[in-house]
Amino acid sequence: MSNKIYLVLENGDVFEGKSFGAPISKDQPVIGELVFTTGATGYLETITDPNFCGQTVIQTFPLIGNYGVIDAETIGEKSYLKAYIVREWCEEPSNFRCEGDLSTFLLNLGVPGLYDIDTRALTKIVRDNGVMNAALTTDPNFDAKLLKDYKITAPVAVVSKGETVEYTVENAANKVVILNMGVTRHAEEYLNALGCDVICVPADTKAEEILAMNSNGVVISDGPGDPKDNGAVVEEIKKLVAANVPVLGISLGHQLLALANGADTYKLKYGHRGGNQPSKYLETGRIYVTSQNHGYAVCDKTLPEGAEVIFTNINDGSCEGIRYKNGLSVQFIPSATGGMNATAFIYDEFVKMLKGGKN
Repeated sequence: MSNKIYLVLENGDVFEGKSFGAPISKDQPVIGELVFTTGATGYLETITDPNFCGQTVIQTFPLIGNYGVIDAETIGEKSYLKAYIVREWCEEPSNFRCEGDLSTFLLNLGVPGLYDIDTRALTKIVRDNGVMNAALTTDPNFDAKLLKDYKITAPVAVVSKGETVEYTVENAANKVVILNMGVTRHAEEYLNALGCDVICVPADTKAEEILAMNSNGVVISDGPGDPKDNGAVVEEIKKLVAANVPVLGISLGHQLLALANGADTYKLKYGHRGGNQPSKYLETGRIYVTSQNHGYAVCDKTLPEGAEVIFTNINDGSCEGIRYKNGLSVQFIPSATGGMNATAFIYDEFVKMLKGGKN
């Protein structure tokens, strides 16, 4: 594992490192949007998270792969990453649940990896200059000007499953529809645990179809990309809001619900990514450590009358939770892999909003 490759940034900086995972073709550089994630663990979730669609991910924690590959810790069957960057990867993992090593895992997913570079310095560049495009290449003289035009196109269409899937429980008290923008498995599992039948539908499902399912409420899931790229989905959400259907928005869904209510969104300088993002619940003053993965935020100053901000990010003060007359949204994942369930009360509050069920 000593093949030399280079990371060329849009600003002209070049990092030399070594290849692991899927190999890089000599005549085919791998271009992606360069972002960083701050989790010390959870690398399997990161690699299989559809929210990273089209992005090259830097792990800020220096040693990755020490517990190997554990299938139960993944949140998807494939990866949508362009590339994966670490300071050092553990070639001989040690864990009683281990089922393989990180390099082979990346190889099987078709994701190229880069290691043996200064990820601290690289992260500082992104933090100070903002998210930028970058190329993984075998050519140290790759022209950075070629990176300027790269754009992640229609990522929701890439990651959103095209079929309707049902998750039922015995003696369900409610029925909930999840609008799948790239959903991970957490939402349906927790709603099932709360006694809800769940119907997961594709992102392009019309409001009329959702209303015809006679559900008690709708969840707009997490997903990748710029919320404003989903104008058609926002128009359908407006219809659900007008029909007075209880709606819960999660991550991208939080932003889409805000747009449907007339608010605005904006791009963050470098986003919030990782399982250690601090968010303050304004009703109690308590700070929760949350799992987040997004590059956009809701502008709270543009919220309509009656909408109330209930969570804010501790690091930058951005809006991370909103309560509407008949809706609720949060920027983080309320219930995530690894026992991060402290904010799962968001689902409980949503279930209390459902109409016609046996709450």
